[in-house]
Amino acid sequence: MNLDGIRTSMALACAALLPGCMVGTDHVRPDVALPAQYASEHDAAPAAIARGWWKLFGDSTLDALVDKALAGNSDVQRAAARIEQADALLREAGAALLPDVSLGATSSRSRISGVASPLPAGAPLYRNNFQTAIATSFELDFWGRLRRASEAARAQALGTRHARDTVELTLVSQVVGGYLNLRALDAQLAVSRDTLATRRDNLLIMRTRVDRGLSNELELQQALGAVAQIEAQIADLARSRGLAENQIALLTGETGLQLAAGDLRTLPLPPLPPAGLPSSLLDARPDVRQAEAELAAANARTGVARAALYPSISLTGNYGSQSRELSDLFSGPANIWSLGVTLDLPLFDAGRRSARVDQATAEQKQALASYVSVVRAAFTDVRDALVAAEQYALSARALQTQSDAATRSLHLARKRYEAGYSRYLEVLDAQRTANESTLALVRARQGQMAEVVKLYAALGGGWSARDEHDGAVAP
Repeated sequence: MNLDGIRTSMALACAALLPGCMVGTDHVRPDVALPAQYASEHDAAPAAIARGWWKLFGDSTLDALVDKALAGNSDVQRAAARIEQADALLREAGAALLPDVSLGATSSRSRISGVASPLPAGAPLYRNNFQTAIATSFELDFWGRLRRASEAARAQALGTRHARDTVELTLVSQVVGGYLNLRALDAQLAVSRDTLATRRDNLLIMRTRVDRGLSNELELQQALGAVAQIEAQIADLARSRGLAENQIALLTGETGLQLAAGDLRTLPLPPLPPAGLPSSLLDARPDVRQAEAELAAANARTGVARAALYPSISLTGNYGSQSRELSDLFSGPANIWSLGVTLDLPLFDAGRRSARVDQATAEQKQALASYVSVVRAAFTDVRDALVAAEQYALSARALQTQSDAATRSLHLARKRYEAGYSRYLEVLDAQRTANESTLALVRARQGQMAEVVKLYAALGGGWSARDEHDGAVAP
């Protein structure tokens, strides 16, 4: 390569390093008008809640089920595959910022006509052609089209990670909620079976009393009906438990899952968040982060569309050797090279490029509206869960009082019946009230726990208290 060629190459290389400008606007997180804090009436002490919030229940079976779900659920596996796809797209977009270099080699043998045109004496009719060269092409990203495309791909890849986190958070919430439902059914079955045992004992006593003439046939039939009623109740609860167990098996990907009986009443109630929880905690929610990443990607794509309105400049280069004989292919005289600059200036396309700008702008507006909607929905989710958890707590306290009173009433009804002051119907009514109030208490406790689970999910998996004095809380 001569001196002029070297100078030309250096000039082109310097031009390639020019940063140029980037059309379009950089992404800025939109402001969504929300209250600074969540209103809350409870007086729970501040607590630092980690990502493994389900471990606060202290149940090793639940922990194992969550681990199985995260490892074997097909939705999580599909989300992980989307991440791999997005990462590959990001690498592809980043590669466009670097030169494309290729090595080529050709070999040919041809014969020319000896009569089509006069040939010098002794000129061969057969000719060989050998060529090898390194070629490169590089688009100068003067307007930032390639950088905006890489920015969009990067935001999209980040969004797929947040999408996976959303899938995992939803899955864990479903597993924990399903497990609490299962244990609530176990507790209701335990209560119902205790009631059945008591009613069967009463039925045996009633038969003896009827045989001795101390009770009548009416009371015997009432006792029989009471036993049948609780047997039907147990069958319904057992059916619901089987369905709940199958749902957990589906979530964990373990068909044929069987779980030993437990009791919801043995599980502790996880702590509620501290009062004055800041709404900025929504930034920890993966669906909010995913919506923002999609907005950033849409914003970057508007820059890509706008950059297409401007001229594009590309550099091309070729360096190699060409000869008729293979032995001379790499000799000095066989060297060949070329350098070029290509300018593509759009003049008329009937509005195609401007239409693409309008499309990208419309997509950016849609992404913005989606982001605002997700943030508002997330804020409402937290408020709903806070209100529901607080009201379920009040309901549980009231039902506990009712259950205690019903238990005492049943004891007194039995005493009155045994002393001959009342009929057996009063005992049956007291038994029914005690059974129903205890079941209602179990359901209220399950609802309270379920709402706490929803609250953890609504906050992105938990919260962490930094400073209890100024209320600064970070996810």
